[in-house]
Amino acid sequence: MDNVVVYYFQLKAMGESTRLLLAYGGQKFDDRRVAKEEWLDLKPNTPFGQLPVLEINGKRHGQSIAIARYLGRKYGLAGDNIEEAFEIDQNVDFYGDIRLKAANVFHETDPELKKKKHEELLNNYYPQALNRLHDIVTKNNGHIALGKLTWGDFVIAGMYDCFKVILQMPDFDEKYPNILKLYRNVVNLPRVKEYCDAAPKCEF
Repeated sequence: MDNVVVYYFQLKAMGESTRLLLAYGGQKFDDRRVAKEEWLDLKPNTPFGQLPVLEINGKRHGQSIAIARYLGRKYGLAGDNIEEAFEIDQNVDFYGDIRLKAANVFHETDPELKKKKHEELLNNYYPQALNRLHDIVTKNNGHIALGKLTWGDFVIAGMYDCFKVILQMPDFDEKYPNILKLYRNVVNLPRVKEYCDAAPKCEF
């Protein structure tokens, strides 16, 4: 079996999909949770100066979505043909658009500007975008694409707790129950649940 190491910070966020997919695939891995004081030393030795990094037999790979797509192919979660793969990609990219808009506002350092940007999204973007995302998941029986489990589900499930935080939407579960269903569909898979039960607890 490959010697696998996952490097990410001491949270779920963008690194959790990698951990969940490896757990699903039955791959043992060294879960390196990088502290702030370690990051500056590690950063020059990453492919793109950022985390997560997936190291396989000494070779390091970056970009969380590329990693998820690779592991999806490896574990039979990438669709049966290029059209199915295309559907997963487009729906994950749409989810990514929402996440990036939310993250940009969440990390805004000017409090007044942050409030203004959040209200703009809350009034003019989130209702349409999140309803569309919820409709996609509903149509696909609690999955992001193809009506079945794919690597895209792991991307959303891994980011789920963080996504709610950056959206600044505490009632997200109640508003979008089928996205919550997607999350539960992933984290209750036997090997994934075993990993989650044993993993260090973190808010997001």
